[in-house]
Amino acid sequence: MSGGDRREAGEAMFARVYGPVVPIPPREKRDAFIDNTIDHLFGEIWTRDTLAIRDRRLMILGAVLALGETGIQEVQLRAALANGELTADQAREILVFMVNYVGYPRASGFQQVLNRVLAEQA
Repeated sequence: MSGGDRREAGEAMFARVYGPVVPIPPREKRDAFIDNTIDHLFGEIWTRDTLAIRDRRLMILGAVLALGETGIQEVQLRAALANGELTADQAREILVFMVNYVGYPRASGFQQVLNRVLAEQA
């Protein structure tokens, strides 16, 4: 895939993955970090057809839950709910399941994110 094709594919996939939750920055406002993220992560990795977007989202949620990264948890959760990849009940089930793998301190951070996001949607 050429650089231009990869950039276009990355921009399209970024928009699919994050929709209105995280708008894609205009090209003139991007730095090398964002360009690399768009070109490589979204243009080459997310566009692979072996896993669905929902599958990738669940893996990210598990990883950021384990790391205690509540900011990224919130972005991923909002995008998953907005894109119809998860229901509120499924999001709650992630908490019930993951507490057994990441422990109560990490899960309680996600619980706060989950409660805040779901309350805003209600």
